[in-house]
Amino acid sequence: MTERTIHLVADASSRDTRKFRVRALRWFATVQLDRDNYVDAESSRGSEPTLPADYIEAVNRARYAAIDRIRYDGYQGSFYFGNGPRWIDLCARFRDVEATVEALRAAELEHNYSGLHVLADRLALPVDEWLGPGERELIRGVDFDSPPGVFLKFLRAKATKCGLRLNGRATAGSVWVRPTLSAAQKQIREMFPEQYPGWVDRWTGYVESDDAPFRPWVGGSGEDLSRGAIPVQFQQLETASSHECPCGMRLRDTGDDDNVHRVHHVAWALGVRVSKGLDWWGDLAIVTTQSPISWRKLAHQVARMPQREYNYDFPSWSHLGEPEATTDNYRAYLLKVDECIIGYVAAHDTNEHRRWDLIDGSTCRDADATLRPRIILIWVADSYRHRGIGATLVQALATDFGCKVADVSWSTPVSAAGQRLARRLSPDGIWVS
Repeated sequence: MTERTIHLVADASSRDTRKFRVRALRWFATVQLDRDNYVDAESSRGSEPTLPADYIEAVNRARYAAIDRIRYDGYQGSFYFGNGPRWIDLCARFRDVEATVEALRAAELEHNYSGLHVLADRLALPVDEWLGPGERELIRGVDFDSPPGVFLKFLRAKATKCGLRLNGRATAGSVWVRPTLSAAQKQIREMFPEQYPGWVDRWTGYVESDDAPFRPWVGGSGEDLSRGAIPVQFQQLETASSHECPCGMRLRDTGDDDNVHRVHHVAWALGVRVSKGLDWWGDLAIVTTQSPISWRKLAHQVARMPQREYNYDFPSWSHLGEPEATTDNYRAYLLKVDECIIGYVAAHDTNEHRRWDLIDGSTCRDADATLRPRIILIWVADSYRHRGIGATLVQALATDFGCKVADVSWSTPVSAAGQRLARRLSPDGIWVS
């Protein structure tokens, strides 16, 4: 499927600017209704361009039904969409693209939202039935169509969202499930019913019937090692906590299926993984604004670590366009250990400096116009800090420029960690700029 643009009104003489943009991705297609120019035109006439509530409700039903279907087929990525009034985005399986376009067309032109509701009903999955209480075996080709492993992963995500433990296992042609509700999740939903409208506890107190299917035992020396066990007791304690993680990102709920924080935290702690496609012939790589784009992207990826950790507005490396020379020889030094970048320095050359004795509260003196390398930022992966990596990076910068470590200039303000490093390398004072 190629990318297509379909005008909302097929008549070539129409001045209606609304149009559909259909774009094929690997797993599904996106259908976007572009109302941008239409909204501007309506606003200029004094009309209110907001979407009716019924329209938004129908779009949301169709959207989330399609998302469930695509995840049911095995897609594990993210979805991005807008909800008007300028753009309306839906995702669709390739077989559902035409039906999605026609349903949106009827909703937009005729204010007929039944097509979107029909589409949502057709795509809806029997999740409530699958997650009902009791032991059951769901058969592929009868109860579901996707591969058992994919289906089990989809059901686990749905169960977690409902506060359930799935107790599931995939076999060659089926999936065994026995959804249960923990006491903690039951208590949360009973304490905050406004957050879970329509929720009904179907699992607590459920008793299996005599003819319930028996799940074959796989592995282990005993079939029920928890029989007769005493339930775990819980207590409420006040603990000091923060919503911010040392890596710079917000701490997420333990039930959140988003891996963004986890991946970033590993890179912040252990270093940024080097792509296998890069030929790295030494320990230290010097990336300039004229280096290949793969290296400049890697420098930008590493620069994002200190940006998030210290909440900077911009990363210290942003040269992601075409290769170009800079008058100040802007560059980045990347130190690799065990296939991860654990040290980073952003630097350039400048000839405006003043001397600082590293005493808090003292003023800078002795202006100097000598061309020197200037440290813009130093970052070391958390697990490698306090091991001399920062000093190694400063020495590498000085050696590359052809000067002594004491002649290196530091950008101001110098952080507390930077001051400690500077005192160790140049106890008599440093150049700042």
